[in-house]
Amino acid sequence: MTTPPYLKKGDRIGIVACARKTSKEELQPAVDMLRSWGLDVVFGKNLFKQLNQFSGTDEERAADLQEMLDDPAVKAVISARGGYGTVRIIDKIDFTMFRQQPKWVIGYSDITVLHSHIYNFGIETLHATMPLNFMKNAEATETLRKALFGEQLSYEVGSHPLNRKGNAEAQLVGGNLSLLYALTGSASDIDTKGKILFIEDLDEYLYHIDRMMISLKRSGKLSRLAGLIVGGMTDMKDNTVPFGKNAAEIIIDAVKEYDYPLCFDFPAGHIDKNFALVIGRKVKLSVENDGVEVSFAK
Repeated sequence: MTTPPYLKKGDRIGIVACARKTSKEELQPAVDMLRSWGLDVVFGKNLFKQLNQFSGTDEERAADLQEMLDDPAVKAVISARGGYGTVRIIDKIDFTMFRQQPKWVIGYSDITVLHSHIYNFGIETLHATMPLNFMKNAEATETLRKALFGEQLSYEVGSHPLNRKGNAEAQLVGGNLSLLYALTGSASDIDTKGKILFIEDLDEYLYHIDRMMISLKRSGKLSRLAGLIVGGMTDMKDNTVPFGKNAAEIIIDAVKEYDYPLCFDFPAGHIDKNFALVIGRKVKLSVENDGVEVSFAK
């Protein structure tokens, strides 16, 4: 995998909105934070446009992302927020110049589309907090800074009763479960064989979590993993007639016949403590009775 150049003070970072609309007022605290890191912040030309729930038309959002990816003066591109819409523009993007001169692409949730698509080019990306969420958790935002400036990332997490012990060392792939499910069979689909898969989700019905996990299983994406990391499964919903299992129970049921290490409640996803993860980077996963360690290779 290719690691994009780490940032240094004076570098330029571009903010785009691949999905839902945003405002300058919402982003100002994050802009101030990025500037305090010594970065020059630039906005996509269409960043604050609005079309229903989107931040402008598909063409406008794609144009902003394309310009930031192609501009050699921009050393990293971060999405202002998630929502829905990246899958609508991914096939409009020409990655030729980006592949020749990789740069960090940052975000989570709907930005899983970019993580997966770019992973297939052999280039690392950052699954991390986005400007709209910078002020929600200082620790999470600090992990983004560390990742962007090339500092070591290593996490220790408490135990969970459904964790499965074991050790693994492999590339990290994944992101939002709903997006991974939606990308199956597309040019943005990923090969999970021999990888450590990370999944998280928000505001889904429990039966849909089950449907997505069974779909991943049937497509072979769960059988040959090196490990599985489950982040936030936040604000799950149930029907009037209960499904009968919570999200963690649904996930472990889908992978019960496999023996790779598995951890739950990892601090990443649609939660305030959303720690930065380097997608495509080799990671060591150690799941023991007293807790979990996740550390990234340099």
